[in-house]
Amino acid sequence: MNHKDRPQLPESVQRLAEGETFCFACHPGVPCFTECCRLLELPLTPYDVLRLRLGTGLSSTELHNRYIIEEMLEGDVFPKYYLTMVDDGRASCVFVDKNGCNVYGHRPAACRAYPLGRAAMRACGDRIVEYHVLLKEAHCQGFKETTSQNVADYTKSQGLDTYNEFNDKLAPLIQHRQIRQGLFHPTREQIRLYRLALYDIDTFRLCLENKDPSLPAHPDNIPEDDDTLLLLGIDLLVDSFFTENDGINTL
Repeated sequence: MNHKDRPQLPESVQRLAEGETFCFACHPGVPCFTECCRLLELPLTPYDVLRLRLGTGLSSTELHNRYIIEEMLEGDVFPKYYLTMVDDGRASCVFVDKNGCNVYGHRPAACRAYPLGRAAMRACGDRIVEYHVLLKEAHCQGFKETTSQNVADYTKSQGLDTYNEFNDKLAPLIQHRQIRQGLFHPTREQIRLYRLALYDIDTFRLCLENKDPSLPAHPDNIPEDDDTLLLLGIDLLVDSFFTENDGINTL
């Protein structure tokens, strides 16, 4: 993505150059602690859901029933998923209290990244091109802290590298050429498979083990760990949704 292709940013959003530093820190001593956990829409990626299962001890189905909202608006190719908020007049995150986050070690990527924003675009040869912005909201007092850091340091300190890696693995699916050109319109069955393979990993595993005939493929060896199973699910969707002549490396 070159400069002229980038969208115009609002005043509260600052684009960061490579290596550029910023001052920010968040901890219980900051006056606005947990304010960023309220009045928000928190999107969930497939890897976020995997980690929240570990943080809550719930199955993917139980997690959906209790804490996840599915939304598909007109013009969306695939449904989007958000964390439920508490109806307390402030739309607070279901996992936050006065002491902070109850699932902090498994918190979603959007929480880890704040106040950073990351855009990742798939380029030639499945190379990922990224750029970062800094979101400076009026309520956030973390910018008054003296801790200086850059994107790479902050990303590492927040455990974002693994999250970004898994989110980038989705690019061949959600940024496929057919989707970008408006040529792909999923059927209800394809949307069901998308939800199953990416957001309901426990049911997906059972379907594979039982050789469910509704699945487009049945691998001989089902991965034991969920991270690898998620990657298998992504590959399965790409292979079944798009024709072979429009391979995933084609732009």
